[in-house]
Amino acid sequence: MPRTVVTGGAGFLGSHLCEYLLKQGHEVIALDNLLTGRVANIEHLHGDNFKFIKHDVTEYIFIAGPVDYVLHFASPASPIDYLKLPIHTLKVGALGTHKALGLAKEKGATFLLASTSEVYGDPLVHPQKEDYWGHVNPIGPRGVYDEAKRFAEALTMAYHRAHGVDTKIVRIFNTYGPRMRMNDGRAIPAFISQALRGEPITIFGEGKQTRSFCYVDDQVDGIYRLLMSDLHEPVNIGNPDEMTIRQLAEKILELTGSSSPLVNRPLPEDDPRVRQPDITRARKLLGWEPKVDIETGLRRTIEWFKKELNL
Repeated sequence: MPRTVVTGGAGFLGSHLCEYLLKQGHEVIALDNLLTGRVANIEHLHGDNFKFIKHDVTEYIFIAGPVDYVLHFASPASPIDYLKLPIHTLKVGALGTHKALGLAKEKGATFLLASTSEVYGDPLVHPQKEDYWGHVNPIGPRGVYDEAKRFAEALTMAYHRAHGVDTKIVRIFNTYGPRMRMNDGRAIPAFISQALRGEPITIFGEGKQTRSFCYVDDQVDGIYRLLMSDLHEPVNIGNPDEMTIRQLAEKILELTGSSSPLVNRPLPEDDPRVRQPDITRARKLLGWEPKVDIETGLRRTIEWFKKELNL
């Protein structure tokens, strides 16, 4: 039975990953300091093959016994989080990645870094391919997340080249689904919770900026395929179906049957104008592409939010 450590294992994406790994026959150890994660996300996983350790991964990580895989998913991951927690975001991207890589090196384990489409910044190339170096403002408010992940990628490749660690880098594009926090500031949980409560739906700018949304089941499948591959270069995992933020809001209104009005707010600084993954590499080398369309994924997510809101 493979033994796998997941940092950020109580978070939205980390918890789904823990669940998937257990189904694949792994023993899973989840680490999380619960800064943005929730125990409720992993309570149903309790069993002989799952262990949760409350731990800040910017501190030394001790795991007794063998470890086969280390997946580093610990980080604030939404604008509202990393703007509120800028130092934490930088530390977990730098020190946390260093500690997680150190664990993988010590144990001879495969290491997978959860990177992000934010390494491309406000891109001048569209769609974004893995060989694009990005257009990032390092001193802007979003720079704490963008540069933390860019540094994490550099450190991961350094451990691969200098120490021979088997490393993988996944660049994650806008994932959504059950277990997202309602108040985490990302578009889908914000729009769904506002629509279900009958509150105005807040759109930043005119809503013309585009995003590409990948349902969590597809995302986790792609991550696992990458983990089991022999690739070391970054791989985009996301859904290339692009839509504007206004189109997303209108779709959520349609699916919830809400009469919430759309209201505009000022566009945040350095907010990317476009975001769409080129997934050619994932298709060719991993045999992966998303299967869940936006309407199906949103319906599942809305049902989960209804239960959270007791509706």
